[in-house]
Amino acid sequence: MLLVFDLDGTLVDSSQDLADSANALLASYDAPAQSVDRIIQMVGDGAAKLVERACTAAGLEAVPRDALPRFLKLYDERLLNHTRPYPGVVETLDEVAGRGPMAVLTNKPARPSRDILDGTGLLGYFDELVGGDGPLGRKPDPTGLRWLIDRAGRTPASALLIGDSHVDLLTARAVGTPFCLAGYGFGVAGVEVGSLGPTDWLIDRPLDLVARLEDWAG
Repeated sequence: MLLVFDLDGTLVDSSQDLADSANALLASYDAPAQSVDRIIQMVGDGAAKLVERACTAAGLEAVPRDALPRFLKLYDERLLNHTRPYPGVVETLDEVAGRGPMAVLTNKPARPSRDILDGTGLLGYFDELVGGDGPLGRKPDPTGLRWLIDRAGRTPASALLIGDSHVDLLTARAVGTPFCLAGYGFGVAGVEVGSLGPTDWLIDRPLDLVARLEDWAG
């Protein structure tokens, strides 16, 4: 069994730090701030898309050329101001550790992803981390998930992708991997629950994953 976790909205709640960073970017262009909820709806397709969407929502006629590196610098300064593991995540990882390899597959760049995992005490649980700025592309491109499965010596059917967004669901579909929807995450509003298939799960809290995995193993 290989467990592959999304990061933002699945392992950690980074909503406030992402929103604060995006609003700091908009303020640097004298553009109006956006609500946390509105900014979080823009998350999931990588930093460049978040910046583009935030600038558009704030009424900027075009995305400034320096917007992405400026955002990344602002976010680096705020990575761990409010970001914490969701309640129950540590306990869940403790329970499932040892059942097989675990990995993180995120569209966030690898370095800040590693810093967040390290700063929240989660890094040691994972054998691999694939970020969205590397050669394997960004979800829903399935290359990163396929690489993790091959790296672990598993098959798509013996892996599980756990995520909170439609991007994660599409990634699992492209590989033929079962999917677990993190119903507590901030990306779940964009997922049609009715689109989940017979091999997919919906969990309302991280610890629900433990019982589901026990049923699956049985």
